[in-house]
Amino acid sequence: MSDELVLKGLAVSAGFAIGPAFILDSARLQVPEYTIKADGVADETARFQDAASKSVRQIKRIKSKAESLPADAAEEMNILLDAHMAMLSGSRLIRGVEKRIAADKINADAALQREIDHLAESFASMDDGYLASRMKDIREVGQRLLRNLQTEHADISLNIPEGSVIVAEDITPADTAQIDPEYVQGFVAELGGVDGHTAIMARALDLPSVLGAAGLKHHCKNGTMIAVDGIEGEIVINPSAATLARYRRLQLKFKKEREQLKSLKRLPAITSDGAEVMLMANLELPRELSKALDAGAQGVGLFRTEFMFMNRKTLPDEEEQYQVLRGMVDGLNGKVITIRTLDLGGEKLSSALGDAIGESTNPALGLRAIRLCLKQPKLFETQLAAILRAAVHGPVRILLPMISSVNQVRQVREKVQVVAKRLQRRGEILPDPLPPIGVMIEIPGAALAADALAQVSDFFSIGSNDLTQYTLAIDRSDEQVADLYNPHHPAVLRLIQFSTEAALRARIPISLCGEMAGNPHLSSFLIGIGIRELSMSPPRLPEVKRTIRSLSLLESTRLAAKIMGTSDEALIKEQLSGK
Repeated sequence: MSDELVLKGLAVSAGFAIGPAFILDSARLQVPEYTIKADGVADETARFQDAASKSVRQIKRIKSKAESLPADAAEEMNILLDAHMAMLSGSRLIRGVEKRIAADKINADAALQREIDHLAESFASMDDGYLASRMKDIREVGQRLLRNLQTEHADISLNIPEGSVIVAEDITPADTAQIDPEYVQGFVAELGGVDGHTAIMARALDLPSVLGAAGLKHHCKNGTMIAVDGIEGEIVINPSAATLARYRRLQLKFKKEREQLKSLKRLPAITSDGAEVMLMANLELPRELSKALDAGAQGVGLFRTEFMFMNRKTLPDEEEQYQVLRGMVDGLNGKVITIRTLDLGGEKLSSALGDAIGESTNPALGLRAIRLCLKQPKLFETQLAAILRAAVHGPVRILLPMISSVNQVRQVREKVQVVAKRLQRRGEILPDPLPPIGVMIEIPGAALAADALAQVSDFFSIGSNDLTQYTLAIDRSDEQVADLYNPHHPAVLRLIQFSTEAALRARIPISLCGEMAGNPHLSSFLIGIGIRELSMSPPRLPEVKRTIRSLSLLESTRLAAKIMGTSDEALIKEQLSGK
């Protein structure tokens, strides 16, 4: 007799997994508290500083492991781990603990816990969702520091048995960096949302995953057989023989469908009535280019340049940036590459920039992206020079992040001209004409000003992740509100439509990048409102192509009109899923 139990959660990464459970323990450490003598303050402070140094080294090792992850996963990982690194170096947390050790004459463990509790209380009193959401990162860093204070070897690696399904209350960025997709079948967790960092990581790693399954750990122990349906969001604990057989059939069918998708590589993404869609790749690192081309990418719709600036104490010079960018242009062999200018600030921190960014009350709304570049002209002009030189070797587009005004675009155009003249005086050969300059539509202000921006832009690229986040005032990494992050929200869809119509009126190309582009359920809507270029994580390309080839432009246009006439989020989602 089977004790089979079925739990429902959120389907975040497609596929089917079968295997024994590996319980990821996230239990909090006990914090001892005792007083120290005045002459012991220096030693206790040194013990804390040693724990902080160990923590930094551990995060660096995790970051090194993360380099082998797919581009989207690597970006998510780097954003969060860089934030953790910043918290371990002269931050409010570190300074606060050291002050408490000296003032309260208590051990470092207790001082750390008191400071975390104080920060939590302070953040909770602020009417600021962004700051409140950062407490999760602070607590995670705090737990790492506590482990290093209490044990000699706290650099925990996940010795996961091959073929396991990871079961956890929550899965942190540090955990996911240590998951080898070749040995793990999938993962499930009690917490997490569809569009949070963990979900994006799961999709990038191509692991069947279900999150938000309440009570999961209560029903599992190490070795418990578990089956996961990453399409319907179903978790079966102690599956019966019949259920196991069904899941193995589904697993085999899914694998065959994936193999069939590969046959689409050389076929165009064209609807049944002849509307062709360009399918591009989002890349963070040069090494991802071959994977993108293998997946059938027709070019690079978003190349993130931040990796050249991260985890280093000196800024890359023009020649270094040029060599990297030229390598990408050469590797594409005539296909276009869209190079996004530096998008640092917010959660993406760079020690090389030192005090140029500084602390911000709300980093998500502070000095970042194009705002930072315009404030640091030397930094920006060096990058522009490298881009212009690389553009001699193949088609290049320049993409500007976080644009909010026409004036910003005009300032950039002036800088491009200044840099071009400087290069010409130096004897450099430049492309004629210079590369087109486009803007990312990723904040509501840009979408609402799309008509004006279209007059000074050569193309648009809609950044759906940030557009959704800023429109709904929701941090998708904050588990407390992650379920409210909804790209199907009518406000988000209307801003996308508004931007698209503005681009079409101005007769400039428009693309969409972000999670929405790689969601086949949204393909019909996006095509129906007039978008003809989608840029996504390379693993998503074949499935989106298959969907497009099954669509009719006429029916897609009708569907889009129907959706734009709907204000009910649930109904919109239902219409998009075809259910």
